[in-house]
Amino acid sequence: MSGHDAMVTTLSNLPLRSRAKILAVGGSPAFRRRLMELGLVPGTPIEVSRIAPLGDPIQLVVRGCRLSIRRKEAAELTVFSEDPRATGGLGCGGCAA
Repeated sequence: MSGHDAMVTTLSNLPLRSRAKILAVGGSPAFRRRLMELGLVPGTPIEVSRIAPLGDPIQLVVRGCRLSIRRKEAAELTVFSEDPRATGGLGCGGCAA
């Protein structure tokens, strides 16, 4: 892996079937606590398993469990991804813009 292959972005920017590791959880203290209770804590690997047809919500695999969160909530999670498709936007990530 070279330095330019890895990317720090938000969870909401990850395309379908991409994997990342959580770096930070943002938002208000109550909101952060809620996400962390669901298993979204720094250092946890995650995978985007599904994205709804209109882009919201997104389904994640976290510690072997499936979890759906709103894209707005996903925007509060900073992640580290080695997926070159992690550039943002809606949809599957495989479509040409």
